[in-house]
Amino acid sequence: MTTVPRNRWTFEDGRVDLRRDTPPPRPLEVAARPAPLTADLTRSALVVVDMQNDFCTPGGWLDGIGVDVSPLAQAVTALQQLVPAARAAGMPVVWVNWGNRLDRANLPPGVAHVYDPQGLGVGIGSEMPNGSRVLTRDSWGAALVDGLVREPGDIDVDKYRMSGFWDTPLESILRNLRVDTLFLAGVNSDQCVYATLIDAACIGYDVVLVDGASATTSPAFCHDATLYNTRQCFGFSVESADLVSALAKETR
Repeated sequence: MTTVPRNRWTFEDGRVDLRRDTPPPRPLEVAARPAPLTADLTRSALVVVDMQNDFCTPGGWLDGIGVDVSPLAQAVTALQQLVPAARAAGMPVVWVNWGNRLDRANLPPGVAHVYDPQGLGVGIGSEMPNGSRVLTRDSWGAALVDGLVREPGDIDVDKYRMSGFWDTPLESILRNLRVDTLFLAGVNSDQCVYATLIDAACIGYDVVLVDGASATTSPAFCHDATLYNTRQCFGFSVESADLVSALAKETR
């Protein structure tokens, strides 16, 4: 699938036409909580956060500092079904991943501290035993985890905070895609996924957290609290398998 610009003027016979070519609504009905949803496929996008080696893969940064990354495998498995289903149904797929500058020139000290609280030199930009730089653009650690594949037409956004919106072009991209509804997935559900979801909700997007395709290395109650707060304060949650089934019914 190739992403077609949705927010463009046309020029014909010497005249500029400011009207956008607005595709007709395509209802997507899906079981969700706290209530079933009908979304518009033409105004929706799948935003996948931080499915990167440094978080998800043995030998990556989290694993190297002693974090059990095995709970994240379920998100990889679910996304192997969800991402192709979204593409087939014509829903844009946006990969939002840490991709820091090598010189860390735009990285605030508070963010750097969170990833290396003891100042041991094991945080963002640090060199791993395999030579990779932690969460640094073009490094192995920042690359998409094995089992998930970017395809032509997918959109990549590098981020430098927990949220995918700060200091990135994500909002401009979503605006030009002409979307209103974001289905959010990835890791960690209670950290970067949730921060991105909150910012999206606060600037006016409809937000749906995809359970199963989101996971965390935090205690289980953190994921449960994220689901609760999403439904209570910001939007909705949907099971990944239910979303895949709904998308399959709408495949072009």
